[in-house]
Order: sequence, then structure tokens, then C-alpha cells
Amino acid sequence: MTDKTSEKLKSLLPDNMSDPLNDSKGHAELMKHKRLTENAFPHVRMRRLRQNSAIRDMVKENQVQVSDLIYPIFVEEDIDTPVAIKSMPGVVRETEKTLVNKMKEVQDLGIPSVMLFGVSHNKDHDGSDSMNPNGLLARMVSTAKQAAPDVVISVDLCFCEYTDHGHCGPINGHGDVDNDKTVENIAMQAVIAAEAGADIVAPSGMMDGQVSGIRHALDVTGFTHVPIMAYAAKFASVFYGPFRDAAGCSLGHVKNVPAHRKSYQLDPANARAAIRDALMDEQEGADMLMVKPGMPYLDILAKLREKTELPLAIYQISGEYAMIRLAAEAGALDYQSAMMESLLSFKRAGADMILTYSACDVANWLK
Repeated sequence: MTDKTSEKLKSLLPDNMSDPLNDSKGHAELMKHKRLTENAFPHVRMRRLRQNSAIRDMVKENQVQVSDLIYPIFVEEDIDTPVAIKSMPGVVRETEKTLVNKMKEVQDLGIPSVMLFGVSHNKDHDGSDSMNPNGLLARMVSTAKQAAPDVVISVDLCFCEYTDHGHCGPINGHGDVDNDKTVENIAMQAVIAAEAGADIVAPSGMMDGQVSGIRHALDVTGFTHVPIMAYAAKFASVFYGPFRDAAGCSLGHVKNVPAHRKSYQLDPANARAAIRDALMDEQEGADMLMVKPGMPYLDILAKLREKTELPLAIYQISGEYAMIRLAAEAGALDYQSAMMESLLSFKRAGADMILTYSACDVANWLK
């Protein structure tokens, strides 16, 4: 022990106490007269557990893993080469043929699941092509499953990509989406997807009763094993903008039909309604619940995590992804660091699964 250390220890002693450094009792006597703990600085120093990467890794509370990821894929029919989506750098509409290679890439990267979206060239008022056993929805599910048998094929159940007006179901006489007719149709759509080989069906239209309608249809047709991932808290968000380009489901081009989805998607101002809506999907038989969009709705995800034991997914949607990519291209931030931080925020808030267009990039980074 140095003289300096010795003098420091002596200074801690009461005036009437002998020097423990030269006493047979040694340090034990000193420690009896010294407060061992105090819940404040300088005894408590939070930086002790941040001082190097090894310790930081030991105490890490959350981390993003490849097994967390679900990769959304757009599949367009009647095209020969993939089509780049200008508003979403790095994302394309796959052809039905290039979907095979993309699925093999996903499987090789160890990404456990994809979410398929069809871009139809056979649109009508009801979106009937998605209820056709030979239509795009059925074909892309079958192609994806055959190309990558080990990947969980999740399919988006909705009609916006298949209707000529762009809404998520047929329009009634009042110019609004017909809720109950849509439920009937989406139940048929679910059976078509299951017959084609879908492992998970994911209804996204936010129609009242859609989960119970799908569950009943799957059960009576022998698909009791197919789980439902409900888009349970899906908000009418401006951040969907690039998705409209990708999926070809923009609004506003048909007269007397609203140019918005506010009559069925959630109001961004309403947290309690979102939780109530999500828990109703659980009661109707959903196996997993999803919050969409992601970062602007972390509070909803965290609140829902406290209310349910079901697995929770969150969708980092097109606008969120595009902001990060475009900001990185402008030199405002680092793409990898910003993306990983954003995905980590989902895990911290309670997500078990993350849908992100960056899934392939993330899988490569984590390797």
C-alpha cells in the first residue's frame, strides 16, 4: 500500500480510534466505522456499468436479433423485371419469378418470416382477384412457400391492393366501406391464402368483426392450425405515403369515394380506443397483435404490452423507413446506426416481432 493511500485511510478514522493499518484487526475495524452503502453519489456511480463494451453487453436489457424480423415483400403481376420504388430506396416490387430468388435470400439470411403484399393488375370494385384460387394472392403465396419452405409465409389480408378505388373493401351506397360485406370477403380471402400455403394470415383492414369472421372460416374449412396476426391497432397515418406508391393503392381518383381511410383506421389522437380495439381482436381469437405505424406509436405498443400476454408485432412502415434512408443519403445520419437504434426502441417498448423493409440489411449487419 502506498503512503498516499495509507494517509487517506487514516483520515477516515474517528479521532479516538487506533490505526487499523498497524492493528491486528486491520480493515475489518475500519469498515465497521464506515457507511458501506448510500443510494446517492458518490457511493452510487451509474457509469461503473458503462465503462467498457464487455460490461455494457453483460447488462444489456434488450437487443435486436434476426429472429425478431419479418420482411415485407411487394409482388407485382405481369411485369418482367423488378420495379424500384422511388420513395423507398432499396425496395422494389418483385416479379412473380424474382420472388423465388428473394425468398431464397431471406431463407439464407435466417430471417424467419415474410409478409407478402400483392400489386394487382386485375382490380375491380370488390377486389375479387384476391378471392380467386388462381389469382395473384394465391400464386404469390404458393411461389414463396415452394421457394423457401423454412420461411414462415405471412400474408397481408386486405383489399386495397385489389380494388379499383383503393379502399379496403367494397363501397356501400353512402360512399363508405361496407364493413360486414368486407368481413365476408376477407374470410374467403383467408381461406384462399391458407389453401395456397400461408402459414399466418394478417388482416389489416380494421373492419369490426374481421378476426372472428376469419377464425370461423378457417376453422370450418380445416385450417384450425393457421394463426391470425391481427393488425389490431392500425392508425390513419400520414407515414403510409410511400406504401401507396409501392402497393398501388392510392386514393382520390374515384368520384364520391373518400380520399382517406379515417372511417375505419384509428385516429392518431386516440390511445384508449386503440387499446380497446386491440383487445377486442384478442377476444375474437387473434393469436398475435400488431401496432402500426411504429415509432410514432411506441406509447401504444408499451400500453398494449401491459394489457396482453399475446405476442406483439410492430410495423416500421414505409414513411419511417424512407425517412431514415433518405436522411442517410443526405449525410444527415448513419443508416445502420439509426436503423438499429429505431428497431431497438421497438424491443424496449415490448415488441416480440418487427416488420421492417430493412430486414435483409439488418440480418447482414448482425452476421
